[in-house]
Amino acid sequence: MKKIINPNFWKNKKVFVTGHTGFKGSWLCLVLKSLGAHVTGYSLKPYSHTNLFDQAKIKNFIYRSIIGDIRDRSKIHSAIKNSKATIIFHLAAQALVRKSYTNPIETIETNANGTLNILNAIKNIQSIKSAVLVTSDKVYDVKKNKVFKESDLLGGIDPYSASKVCCETIFYSYINSFFTKDRRKILATARAGNVIGGGDYSEDRLIPDIIKSVDKNKKIIVRNPNSIRPWQHVLEPLSGYIILAEKLFNKKMKNDNQSWNFGPNLKNCKTVSYIAKKFSNSYKVKIKIKKDNKKNLKKETGLLRLNNNKAKKTLNWHPKWSLDESIKKIIEWHKGGKNFNKRLLCIRQIYEYFQF
Repeated sequence: MKKIINPNFWKNKKVFVTGHTGFKGSWLCLVLKSLGAHVTGYSLKPYSHTNLFDQAKIKNFIYRSIIGDIRDRSKIHSAIKNSKATIIFHLAAQALVRKSYTNPIETIETNANGTLNILNAIKNIQSIKSAVLVTSDKVYDVKKNKVFKESDLLGGIDPYSASKVCCETIFYSYINSFFTKDRRKILATARAGNVIGGGDYSEDRLIPDIIKSVDKNKKIIVRNPNSIRPWQHVLEPLSGYIILAEKLFNKKMKNDNQSWNFGPNLKNCKTVSYIAKKFSNSYKVKIKIKKDNKKNLKKETGLLRLNNNKAKKTLNWHPKWSLDESIKKIIEWHKGGKNFNKRLLCIRQIYEYFQF
């Protein structure tokens, strides 16, 4: 289904993206630039030596790339102000659940204080008209296995999810304290599913680990094979963020009830083993199930699904690619080879998806 995105709206719009050197942020920069936006990015250097940001040469593609820590309040404020941006996408975060166990303080400081700094900048910088702050699908209280909707109770069972609940709480405190009566600035938080796509080299994630195994011609190692996740190609939630930002900018909604799920349809919520088998069949690589050492076991949610009805009904946003089609696109991306122009491949998939 074709997305309701207006390229004319985005042409020459000044947009500020935090976390632009990450996997998701890199794809967002490519989409926004393809729409004609004037993009400034702010983030730490790419985490891994091999990364999409460098492969796609995004630094040379967008208007300006600023390397900085989201916790540096003065620097991020100056960067946003100097960019003269009217729209902000806040993606910068420590985004790995298992890493949050080894670095809980860094995780909470980065995610909670980083969000606080962004909200404070939005409050004080006149040019900002709308903002989408990305949190996580893991903000929900998972005591019951259910399909979570935006109004469900929040709660964190690990430092990462707790940090994202903090982001949501800080967001609502700012909405209620500073933005309820201010119609000049409309904000929202967005909760996406497990994003997948070409160019993801993050540690401790299923598909990057599979690709590493394939490259080394080794067995695909899988832990928690029966865990169910809301898998979706990275372009799915990004399209939702963009549609939402445009609606906010055009004052199509108020500063209330502003949390949004951008998750796949339930038929795409598959097990880890389902994903592994798809790659195994394509690359002719065997799978090995590995159980974590009980002493080192980190608790993760076994079943996690999002209700996306609100975004469908209110924003006319709908998932487009099935899980099988998404996996096909990832395989296509990685089979392009090391010397293939990664930016052009990304842009080709962007145009296939958005059809603008």
